[in-house]
Amino acid sequence: MDSVCSPVNGHHAAAEDAAGRNGGALKKLRSFPIGADEVRREFGHHDPSVARINNGSFGSCPASVLAAQQRLQGLWLRQPDDFFFNELQPAILRSRQVIKSLINADHVEEVSIVDNATTAAAIVFQRVQRAFQEGIYDRGDAVVLLHYAYGSVKKSAHAYVPLPFPVTSEEEVVGEFRKALEVAKDGGRRKVRLAVIDHITSMPSVVIPVKRLTKICREEGVEQVFVDAAHALGNVEIDIREIGPTSTPATSTSGSSASVRCIPVLGINGIMKRNHDKVVEMGKMLAGAWGTCLGSPPEMSCSMIMVGLPGCLRIASDEDAQKLRRYLREEFRIEVPTYHNATIHGEEALLDLTSSITGYVRISHQVYNSEEDYYRLRDAINKVVKCGITCQDFPSN
Repeated sequence: MDSVCSPVNGHHAAAEDAAGRNGGALKKLRSFPIGADEVRREFGHHDPSVARINNGSFGSCPASVLAAQQRLQGLWLRQPDDFFFNELQPAILRSRQVIKSLINADHVEEVSIVDNATTAAAIVFQRVQRAFQEGIYDRGDAVVLLHYAYGSVKKSAHAYVPLPFPVTSEEEVVGEFRKALEVAKDGGRRKVRLAVIDHITSMPSVVIPVKRLTKICREEGVEQVFVDAAHALGNVEIDIREIGPTSTPATSTSGSSASVRCIPVLGINGIMKRNHDKVVEMGKMLAGAWGTCLGSPPEMSCSMIMVGLPGCLRIASDEDAQKLRRYLREEFRIEVPTYHNATIHGEEALLDLTSSITGYVRISHQVYNSEEDYYRLRDAINKVVKCGITCQDFPSN
C-alpha cells in the first residue's frame, strides 16, 4: 500500500512556494536560520498571555501559510472549474514532491495526501478487516498494536502491546515488543497480519525505535507494518527506505509548524535540533524544581518530553489529570497536556510501583516558545503544592 502523508494546512500553496509552478523536478531547497523578527511576524496571531507549551495536539500554522491558503481559496471561489481542472492536480503533485524529499521515498507514487493520519489508519484497518471478512486471513490471525497508540487508532483494536513507562532505554521497548509478537503468533498456530507501530507515541510521548521494530517484524514474518508517524515530520528524520513499512502516515503538526513550506525554508534540521535541545533542558529544569524525573531519556524524546509531577498532587485518574490541565489553563494561562500513569491491568500502562509519581506533563518546544513559558509552569505547580491543593480539590468536569 502507498505511504500516506498529510500536511494539515496550506499544502497546495506550500508546495507551490517550495517547488515552483512548473510542475517539474523539485528545485534545491534553500535553508537559513529563523530570526526573532520572523517568528513574531509568522506567529503574531498567538495569544501573548498564554504559555503555549502544547504544540503536539494542534500545531500552529505560520501567517505566511495562512495567507497562501487564503489566496488559493480565493482562486477557487473566483473560478472553481478552472481551479479544479487546471490548478488542483498539478499543485497536489508539487506538494507530494516536497513530501517525497522530506521522507526519502523512492518515488512520488509512494506518497498520497489524506486529511489526517486517522484517515490513513482507517484505510489500512479497513483493508485488513475486508481480508478477514473475505476469508483471505484465517480466523484467529492477529493484529499487533502498541498500547500507547493514538486514541482514535486504538479504537480499531482490542488488545495492545503493554509498554513500560517511564522508560529508561530502547531495550525495554524492544523486549516487550518481541514478547508480544510471540504471544500473538501463539507458537506458530496463527499469523500476525498487521503490526501498528508509532514512530513517536502521543501520550505519553516517547520516540519508539521504529527501525528496530520493523526489522523484527520482517524477521518474524509479519505480513504488513503500519508506522503511525503523525508526530514524526519535523520532529525526527523520516527515512522510508530504511524503515521500509507498508504504510507511513505523517502529519505536519508540532515539529513542523503545520507547514510543508516552512520546513525547507527555515531549515528543518536546525529547528529539530534546537527544539529537542531546549525541551530536554526545560524538562530537566522542571524535574529538578519538582523533585521528580523525566519519563524517558533525552535520546528517546523529540521536541516533546514527559516530566513527572509531584506526587502530593494526588493524580489518581485520567479525570484528575484533566482537572489539573483545566486549572492550569484557567488560573495560570498555561496550556500543557497532563497524563495519569495508570495501574490498570491488561492493556493499560504499567505503573512504576517504586515511585510516587502518578502524573506527568507533556511539554513541547517550538520556535515561538521562550524559557519564560516553562518558568511559568514551574512556578504554577510549585504554588499549587505550597498551597496544599490536590486534584481532589478541583471541581469535576
